[in-house]
Amino acid sequence: MKKYRFLSLLLAGLMALSLTCPALALDDPQPQAKAVIIVDGDNGEILYELNAHQRMYPASITKIMTSLVVLDAVGSGQISLDSQITASPQAVDLPWDSSTAEIKAGETLSILSLLYCDLLPSGNDACNILAEAVGGTSAEFVARMNAKAQELGMVDTHFANPHGLHDPEHYTTAYDIYLMAYAAMQNETFRTIVRSPSYTLPATNLQPERTIYSSNGFLSSFYNIGYTYGKAIGIKTGYTGEAGRCLASAAVDELGRTFYCVVLGTEDIEDESGVKRRLSFTESKRLLEWAFDNFHRITLLDQDTENVMREVAVTLSDEADYVQAIPKGEIQATVPSDFDIKQAKLDIVLPDSIEAPVTAGDKLGTVTLWYNDVEYGTLDMVATDDVERSDFLYTVQQIEYYWAQWWVKALVGVGAAAVAALIVFVTVVLPKRKARRRYSRTGGGRRPSSNYRGRR
Repeated sequence: MKKYRFLSLLLAGLMALSLTCPALALDDPQPQAKAVIIVDGDNGEILYELNAHQRMYPASITKIMTSLVVLDAVGSGQISLDSQITASPQAVDLPWDSSTAEIKAGETLSILSLLYCDLLPSGNDACNILAEAVGGTSAEFVARMNAKAQELGMVDTHFANPHGLHDPEHYTTAYDIYLMAYAAMQNETFRTIVRSPSYTLPATNLQPERTIYSSNGFLSSFYNIGYTYGKAIGIKTGYTGEAGRCLASAAVDELGRTFYCVVLGTEDIEDESGVKRRLSFTESKRLLEWAFDNFHRITLLDQDTENVMREVAVTLSDEADYVQAIPKGEIQATVPSDFDIKQAKLDIVLPDSIEAPVTAGDKLGTVTLWYNDVEYGTLDMVATDDVERSDFLYTVQQIEYYWAQWWVKALVGVGAAAVAALIVFVTVVLPKRKARRRYSRTGGGRRPSSNYRGRR
């Protein structure tokens, strides 16, 4: 790897991608509904929302959760789709204005047939029968519904019954309905039912074979004429006087993208010719088409993004002064057509230097992409090459590190003091001691002379 110290310093000083001018904004579709949410269902990204977290009454959209709890019971083995259930008198005893699948007391149907009766003609009777079959009582079944809502993160939802007839304590939000609808659409049986325009019920012990039809005007004109929508794949209608017209829908476009749309609290209106129009369908279709036309999925950040590569200084190597760092993976998003990637901002966090050895792919830091103060994701910044460590430089570093330790300095100080003391002892103290010994052996001075010669 070539050494470009100047280039390294230059790149390190560059700003990532700065905001230079305000982004244009898509025209607001201004939906005629009290609450709306549009979501890219393939990626879980919200494309548009209006009062999406405001508590609303869901009416028969509730039946999505009813079906989901029943299908969970099927998945756990508690019951099967072929299980035969007999309708109790209380289950089919409904208020006069209830939507019904016209099931009779004592009639026996399979769980699968009851799910079709629940989701297509929106039969409250079918919901009650299913609740008793799975929960034993309606109250126990509703408890399961609320537990499932919590499991899905539906924090602004509370169910009071299995069918959606009005109750002040029966509420949810557009966002929570999306969570519920998305979860239900992961079940193959549910997907098959909600995209069916009609279903032929097998003959029962009390009724001959008969056909039921979907209340979803996107799929069937039996109840709602003039609203069919070729991209629609479900899901569920709802209506009470308190909730207004509601619709949770999903559609797939020519590119295979699946978008979800929830509209709550719409009303029926008359057009210029005096024909009554159901806004739950017309607005949902308009909003879905608006989303398909104005949003596309792009790669916002990857290793080839302009100005994202950085250089990090490397120490303890005699073969390279730096290593290059690039993002690992990619950040994609479904963005509006006026999204200008040049106005994005990269927040790159890297150390000033790293020690060799370095292996290609080692994480060196992170990069986060922001756009209009929205964080779109974070990727690791990784090394592009191997950099070997110099044994000599490493040894020098270890010696320097060793000598920098306080305890080593203390030991050296003690050792130096000991050596100095030894030197003083050898050069000063010891000679003096030897001198005193010699002096002591000679009697402390010159002795007097004697006239003795020989033996006495």
